Amino acid sequence: MSKAALIMGSDSDFDALVPCIKTLKKFGIEVDVRVISAHRSPELAHEFAETAEDNGYNVIIAAAGKAAHLAGVLAAFTTLPVIGIPVKSSLMDGLDSLLSVVQMPSGIPVATVAVNGSENAAILAAQIIASTDPAVKAKLKAHKESMKAAIIEKDKAIAQKAKEIE
Repeated sequence: MSKAALIMGSDSDFDALVPCIKTLKKFGIEVDVRVISAHRSPELAHEFAETAEDNGYNVIIAAAGKAAHLAGVLAAFTTLPVIGIPVKSSLMDGLDSLLSVVQMPSGIPVATVAVNGSENAAILAAQIIASTDPAVKAKLKAHKESMKAAIIEKDKAIAQKAKEIE
Protein backbone atom coordinates (compact mmCIF):
# COMPACT_ATOMS: atom_id res chain seq x y z
CA MET A 1 0.00 0.00 0.00
CA SER A 2 1.20 3.50 -0.82
CA LYS A 3 1.88 5.84 2.04
CA ALA A 4 1.88 9.61 2.55
CA ALA A 5 3.02 11.68 5.47
CA LEU A 6 0.92 14.71 6.38
CA ILE A 7 2.96 16.96 8.63
CA MET A 8 1.52 20.10 10.18
CA GLY A 9 3.47 22.79 11.94
CA SER A 10 0.84 23.24 14.64
CA ASP A 11 -2.19 21.30 15.82
CA SER A 12 -4.23 24.44 15.08
CA ASP A 13 -3.80 23.54 11.38
CA PHE A 14 -5.69 20.25 11.76
CA ASP A 15 -9.18 21.43 10.74
CA ALA A 16 -7.84 22.81 7.45
CA LEU A 17 -6.27 19.40 6.72
CA VAL A 18 -9.30 17.15 7.23
CA PRO A 19 -10.14 17.26 3.48
CA CYS A 20 -6.61 16.07 2.73
CA ILE A 21 -6.88 13.13 5.11
CA LYS A 22 -10.31 12.13 3.75
CA THR A 23 -9.13 12.38 0.14
CA LEU A 24 -5.97 10.35 0.70
CA LYS A 25 -8.03 7.63 2.37
CA LYS A 26 -10.56 7.74 -0.48
CA PHE A 27 -7.74 6.89 -2.89
CA GLY A 28 -6.54 4.04 -0.68
CA ILE A 29 -3.38 5.83 0.41
CA GLU A 30 -2.25 5.20 3.98
CA VAL A 31 -1.66 8.51 5.74
CA ASP A 32 0.30 9.23 8.89
CA VAL A 33 -0.52 12.61 10.43
CA ARG A 34 2.04 14.34 12.63
CA VAL A 35 2.77 17.70 14.27
CA ILE A 36 6.38 18.72 13.72
CA SER A 37 7.45 22.35 13.79
CA ALA A 38 10.20 23.71 11.57
CA HIS A 39 10.94 26.29 14.26
CA ARG A 40 10.09 24.65 17.59
CA SER A 41 11.41 21.16 16.80
CA PRO A 42 13.78 21.53 13.83
CA GLU A 43 15.76 18.44 14.81
CA LEU A 44 12.56 16.34 14.60
CA ALA A 45 11.77 17.79 11.17
CA HIS A 46 15.29 16.95 10.01
CA GLU A 47 15.11 13.39 11.39
CA PHE A 48 11.64 12.76 9.97
CA ALA A 49 12.54 13.94 6.47
CA GLU A 50 15.86 12.15 6.41
CA THR A 51 14.23 8.80 7.31
CA ALA A 52 10.90 9.22 5.49
CA GLU A 53 11.81 7.13 2.44
CA ASP A 54 13.25 4.33 4.60
CA ASN A 55 10.00 4.42 6.58
CA GLY A 56 7.99 3.69 3.45
CA TYR A 57 6.62 7.09 2.53
CA ASN A 58 6.08 7.91 -1.15
CA VAL A 59 5.35 11.61 -0.65
CA ILE A 60 5.35 14.21 2.11
CA ILE A 61 2.63 16.84 2.47
CA ALA A 62 3.56 19.71 4.75
CA ALA A 63 1.09 22.29 6.03
CA ALA A 64 1.99 25.44 7.92
CA GLY A 65 0.82 28.97 8.45
CA LYS A 66 2.50 32.31 9.05
CA ALA A 67 6.26 31.84 8.42
CA ALA A 68 5.39 28.43 6.88
CA HIS A 69 8.92 27.09 6.48
CA LEU A 70 8.00 23.48 7.22
CA ALA A 71 7.72 22.21 3.64
CA GLY A 72 11.05 23.74 2.69
CA VAL A 73 12.84 22.37 5.73
CA LEU A 74 11.50 18.88 5.02
CA ALA A 75 12.40 19.16 1.32
CA ALA A 76 15.97 20.08 2.25
CA PHE A 77 16.50 16.68 3.87
CA THR A 78 14.78 14.27 1.45
CA THR A 79 14.58 13.36 -2.22
CA LEU A 80 10.88 12.50 -1.85
CA PRO A 81 8.39 14.89 -3.44
CA VAL A 82 7.15 17.47 -0.95
CA ILE A 83 3.82 19.24 -1.36
CA GLY A 84 3.27 22.41 0.63
CA ILE A 85 -0.09 23.59 1.90
CA PRO A 86 -0.03 27.21 3.00
CA VAL A 87 -2.50 27.48 5.87
CA LYS A 88 -4.59 30.62 6.32
CA SER A 89 -3.59 32.34 9.51
CA SER A 90 -5.00 35.39 11.22
CA LEU A 91 -2.39 37.46 9.44
CA MET A 92 -2.66 38.59 5.83
CA ASP A 93 -5.37 36.01 4.96
CA GLY A 94 -2.71 33.37 4.28
CA LEU A 95 -0.70 35.42 1.78
CA ASP A 96 2.26 35.31 4.17
CA SER A 97 2.00 31.51 4.31
CA LEU A 98 1.66 31.19 0.53
CA LEU A 99 4.76 33.27 -0.13
CA SER A 100 6.76 31.37 2.49
CA VAL A 101 5.90 28.02 0.90
CA VAL A 102 6.18 28.92 -2.77
CA GLN A 103 9.39 31.00 -2.72
CA MET A 104 11.90 28.17 -2.47
CA PRO A 105 15.54 28.52 -3.45
CA SER A 106 16.90 26.77 -6.51
CA GLY A 107 17.47 23.07 -5.93
CA ILE A 108 14.90 22.65 -3.14
CA PRO A 109 11.52 22.50 -4.90
CA VAL A 110 8.21 22.31 -3.08
CA ALA A 111 5.02 21.77 -5.06
CA THR A 112 2.56 24.27 -3.63
CA VAL A 113 -1.24 24.30 -3.65
CA ALA A 114 -3.63 27.13 -2.81
CA VAL A 115 -4.05 28.53 0.68
CA ASN A 116 -5.98 25.86 2.63
CA GLY A 117 -5.94 23.73 -0.56
CA SER A 118 -5.54 20.46 1.30
CA GLU A 119 -7.86 18.45 -0.96
CA ASN A 120 -5.76 19.41 -3.98
CA ALA A 121 -2.60 18.47 -2.07
CA ALA A 122 -4.05 14.99 -1.56
CA ILE A 123 -5.01 14.70 -5.23
CA LEU A 124 -1.53 15.82 -6.30
CA ALA A 125 -0.02 13.26 -3.93
CA ALA A 126 -2.29 10.60 -5.43
CA GLN A 127 -1.18 11.60 -8.94
CA ILE A 128 2.47 11.27 -7.94
CA ILE A 129 1.81 7.88 -6.32
CA ALA A 130 -0.30 6.74 -9.32
CA SER A 131 2.82 6.74 -11.49
CA THR A 132 3.83 3.51 -9.71
CA ASP A 133 0.57 2.30 -8.12
CA PRO A 134 -2.09 1.02 -10.57
CA ALA A 135 -4.82 0.85 -7.91
CA VAL A 136 -4.43 4.54 -7.08
CA LYS A 137 -4.32 5.34 -10.80
CA ALA A 138 -7.64 3.55 -11.35
CA LYS A 139 -9.25 5.44 -8.45
CA LEU A 140 -7.98 8.75 -9.85
CA LYS A 141 -9.45 7.96 -13.26
CA ALA A 142 -12.80 7.10 -11.65
CA HIS A 143 -12.67 10.33 -9.62
CA LYS A 144 -12.11 12.42 -12.76
CA GLU A 145 -14.93 10.62 -14.55
CA SER A 146 -17.29 11.34 -11.65
CA MET A 147 -16.33 15.04 -11.75
CA LYS A 148 -17.02 15.06 -15.50
CA ALA A 149 -20.42 13.40 -15.01
CA ALA A 150 -21.34 15.97 -12.35
CA ILE A 151 -20.49 18.85 -14.69
CA ILE A 152 -22.54 17.33 -17.50
CA GLU A 153 -25.55 17.14 -15.16
CA LYS A 154 -25.04 20.72 -13.97
CA ASP A 155 -24.77 21.86 -17.60
CA LYS A 156 -28.11 20.22 -18.43
CA ALA A 157 -29.76 21.75 -15.36
CA ILE A 158 -28.52 25.26 -16.15
CA ALA A 159 -29.57 24.96 -19.79
CA GLN A 160 -33.05 23.99 -18.60
CA LYS A 161 -33.22 26.90 -16.14
CA ALA A 162 -32.18 29.30 -18.89
CA LYS A 163 -34.97 28.01 -21.17
CA GLU A 164 -37.54 28.67 -18.43
CA ILE A 165 -36.64 32.36 -18.15
CA GLU A 166 -39.04 34.66 -19.99
